[in-house]
Order: sequence, then structure tokens, then C-alpha cells
Amino acid sequence: MSAESDHDPDDDPGHDHDYEELGLVAGLEIHQQLDTETKLFCGCPTDRREPGNSTHRFRRYLHPTRSELGEIDVAALEEASVEREFEYLAFDSTCLVEADDEPPGRIDGEAVEVALEIAALLDMTPIDQAHVMRKLVIDGSNTAGFQRSALVADDGAIETSAGTVEIEDLMLEEESAGRVDETDSGVRYALDRLGIPLVEIGTRPDITSPAQAKEAAERIGMLLRSTGTVKRGLGTIRQDVNVSIAAGARVELKGVQSLDDIDEIVAEEVHRQVELLAIRDALSDRDASVGDPEDVTDVFAETESGVIGGALSGDGRAMAVRLEGFAGLVGREIQPDRRLGTEFADHAKRHGVGGIFHTDELPAYGVTESEVDALRNAVDADEDDAVAMVAAAPEPAAAAIEAVAERARAAITGVPEETRGVQETTSEYLRPLPGAARMYPETDVPPVELDIENVEPPELLTEKVERYESEHGLDAGLAEQVAYGRRMSLFEAAVGQGVDPTLAAQTVESTVTELRRDGVPVEQLDDERFLDAFSLLTAGEVTTEGLPDLLTALAENPELSPTEAAEREGLGSAGSEEVREVVVEVVERNADQVETEGMGAFSGLMGECMGALGGRAEGDTVSELLREEIQKRA
Repeated sequence: MSAESDHDPDDDPGHDHDYEELGLVAGLEIHQQLDTETKLFCGCPTDRREPGNSTHRFRRYLHPTRSELGEIDVAALEEASVEREFEYLAFDSTCLVEADDEPPGRIDGEAVEVALEIAALLDMTPIDQAHVMRKLVIDGSNTAGFQRSALVADDGAIETSAGTVEIEDLMLEEESAGRVDETDSGVRYALDRLGIPLVEIGTRPDITSPAQAKEAAERIGMLLRSTGTVKRGLGTIRQDVNVSIAAGARVELKGVQSLDDIDEIVAEEVHRQVELLAIRDALSDRDASVGDPEDVTDVFAETESGVIGGALSGDGRAMAVRLEGFAGLVGREIQPDRRLGTEFADHAKRHGVGGIFHTDELPAYGVTESEVDALRNAVDADEDDAVAMVAAAPEPAAAAIEAVAERARAAITGVPEETRGVQETTSEYLRPLPGAARMYPETDVPPVELDIENVEPPELLTEKVERYESEHGLDAGLAEQVAYGRRMSLFEAAVGQGVDPTLAAQTVESTVTELRRDGVPVEQLDDERFLDAFSLLTAGEVTTEGLPDLLTALAENPELSPTEAAEREGLGSAGSEEVREVVVEVVERNADQVETEGMGAFSGLMGECMGALGGRAEGDTVSELLREEIQKRA
């Protein structure tokens, strides 16, 4: 049951909630890959590779270990309850450290320097000595079964329009392996991403609205990009959001990929918790309870449901649980296309079943009314009760229905604390929140002394925009496009070698975008190729009009030098006499039009002149000569 919104969607995208009254508090965890030469604990490159280019693979099984105090983290324990095989795709650059067949090396010095620079931008205080810790992770994303992480700085702050958001800590970590796909027995990962240096920035729970969450994330993102040493592109930055309301619980939302959605994601989680609390109140009024799981296979012995029949073939079992007082609530919507029953199914799927059935949605899927009645009778369910059921092989069926029962008991209490994975703007259950037992010291990597005295904070992107406007005369839109773009350093290098700033900006942004849309492989153009092309321009060997054609030729023919490409495409600058001859020829060919229209003929003749010159003359030069020739004859 979703409420309709009737107010500013920028403040509350999707639902009409008073966040102050609800007691919303939220905090961010920003994970950003660093663009360093090598990985954090080995000398392997940080370039991404295609899974199809892997040279070999190996498999592992992972199990949780105890902390120094002999405890096992609850999240790791649940991960271990599902037996899975992890397959790793290795490459010609993969080393023994990445395969966990050799101890890690010392922490990368370049990554430490970048982390300290980020700490300075966030007004944080570095700690005296960074100690590497192991963070238990057994979902297969790290071959060692843990992630290495070091606290670098703490006690910082950023400003938002809604007030200060304090930065609690800055961690320097190794990135996890990239998930490629599911296999019949587990998960397949690629090792090219594993070990890339990563900073994790955690705020305090100072955020009190979805809009402020988005603004804070954007501010931190701008500061990170200002360093010029962070990776760009899909998957290189991820945001996790911790959200709670006063009567609810802390929920960690993992894997927010787009800043544009972060406000809606927070709003949807608040709404989910509000709906769960409403369900809790309804269950309390009904004195709800959860029964014990029971085997109801006999109810479906003659079923014509293809889904259930297929699951019961062989030694499959149907397991059900009576949910006393839950009728009508299991099917209640708590997020778009997600219901309380969907939450139950999330927990069941962790144990290898495809999903669950429940009586709020039956009869359906080939299950008949009489089978629903028989199912209710089998577990002694009344009309106010709901029944949840799974059908699968005996072991996963038993584990899955017990997981459903546990989640149903949590619904009676209210909102469970948990980690959830973001799917667009909604989320699904992943695992319990991790505890302190997750972290323990890394004994293979020595501590690192940290010194921020010689760290020079970079110019902020917002400051670059202002400078590009004042110093280079760029309009506000183009200045922002260049400052926040991936070719900002190329723009500055081009201006430094004498290229007109507006031309340089338009080339690295607008021209490149247009060429890409036309199918030109612009990814073949590195900064060096661009600067070589700009050198021909400043030397007068190529015209402004010919520059796009030159870039196209260089992208499509990587083996050619800029000079060779210009010669092959006939892009050399025409001499002044040749330009005048072409202009005169065009004017004489259109003498009648010139005599009749005078300067009114200019536009058409200008295009004809430029076409005849094939981009080998500057437009300003051609325009000046054409005006002279028309005026002579008009």
C-alpha cells in the first residue's frame, strides 16, 4: 500500500513523509577506486581486463574464521551456511598475491599519498601510523576470505545546504574481485579488479533527508574527482547508505551506483520501514505468531502445477509454515513491486530455492482452490492466518522454510537490522549487519607512518570552473563540462601549448562526443595523440575545420602519425593565394546571384567555398576574402 506524493519531488522523491517527525538519520559510505600505477599490495597493474581474455582459472571454497576473541561474525556465519564454489578468472598479469598463494607486499606509497590528499580535502586529521586490518569477507569476492583495510584519517566535515555532515573515517582498502556471473555450483569472479586501491569515506549519521543525502554524496564525489587521481566510469565509485527511522532499525543499503538515484533510494527505504512498522502494528492487534515448519508434500501429490510438480519430482519436499494473523499482510506492498512476501522469499532464496508460495496470492501458478484448502488444513490455519510454502529438494526446502519462519517472526517485532542490496531504487535482503568480530589485525603487512605536512590540496573542480571562466573566457556551461570531464588535464595541456581555450574545450568535449556518436572509435585517442594533433594546428599545418577529420583519421588508423594522417587525408593548410583563387572561382561561377543578392548570397557561397577547400583553410580567412570579393561585384 503506497502513499501518493503531493509535494516537491526534489525534497522527497515518491512518498509523502515528514522525515523530521519520523526521526530519519542516514550516513554514507563512499567507495572510490584510485587511479594508481599498481595495486595496493602487489606490483600488478590496475587496468581492467575483459573476462574473455583470462589465461587460466582456479576454484576455492571459503569458510569463516574466528576473531582474536574467538568469535565468528554473524554475517560471515550466514554466508557460510550456503555451500558455494568460487571460480576465479586469472590473467597474464595475475600474481601469487592476488591468488592468495603468497603474502602481500608493503602498502603502495602512491595510494597512501592520494588518500592523504583526500583527507586534506575533507578537513580530516591523519592518524600517526596506519595499521592494516583484515575484514572477514567470505562471499567469494576476495581469494583470501578477507579484505585488507587501513584507517588513514578521521574527524572531518563537509558542508551542505542543510547543515554540516561530519566525516567519521577514511579507510584505504583493496578492491574486491569483479563478479562475472553465477555458475551451477557458485559464483565466478575476475581477478583484474582485485587489489585496486580504494578509499572508503564514512560519514556520521548527520543526514536527515533524502535530498541532503544526495547533496552530501555529490560534494564528496566532487572533492574526490578534484584530486585527478581517481578512476572514472561505471563501477569505479559506489555509495552505501545507512538509513534508519526512530521506530525502525539501521539498514545498510549496498551498491548504489548512480548519484542521481540516491535520494529516491533513501526515500524508498524510509517508506519500506514505515510500511513494516504498520504491518507490525497490525500483527500486534491480531496477536500474531509463527508456527513450526511442517512437511505438506502429500497435499500436492497429484498437483497439476508445473512449478510445484517439477520441484517435487524425485525426492523433493513441500514444506510449509502457518503464519497466524498474517492473512492479507504477506501480500501487502512495502516498495514498488515488492511485498512482505518478497522479503520472505529473499531469505528463502539464500538457501537455494527459487522462491516461495503464500496464501495471499494463491490459488495461482497452477495451484487449485482445493489444494489451498488442503494446505490450510494441513497446518491448521484459520481464515485470519496465512501459509507460506517452499518446494525443493529436502535439505534446501527445510532450510528455506525455517528462514521464512525467522523472517516472519521478525515482522512481528518490526524492522530487522540487515544489509540490503540496491536494485535500481528498491532493495533486497543480502545478509545480517556485520559485527566487531569481522575485523582482526593483518600480521603480514607492517604499519605505515603518515605525514600530511607536505600534502598540497588540489584545486577544487568548483574553483576550476571559476578560473576557466575568468582566465580562459569559457562560458559557464562549457567551463563546467571541461572541469568535471575526463579530459580536463588534456584541455589544460592543450591551452598550455597555445591552443585557443574555447577551441580546445569544444574539441575535447563536443567534438569527441559527436565523433563517438558517428561511430568513430575515439577510445583509440590517448592524450598524446590529441596533443600531437593540436601541435599541427598551432603550427598552421592543419586548420580548425580540418581538426575533426584529423582526429577521425587518427582514431581509425592508430598506426599513422598525425603528420601522416593529415597528408593521407589531404588536410594540409592551403596557402593564401590558393584560398583566394578558390573564393574568386566560386564568386565568378555565381556572378548572377551575387549581382542580384549582394551580401545576401554570402551564406550559400561560404558553404561552397569551404567545401571546395575541404577543410584546408580557416573559416575566418575564407569569410574575410569572400566578403571582399562580393563587395567588389555587388
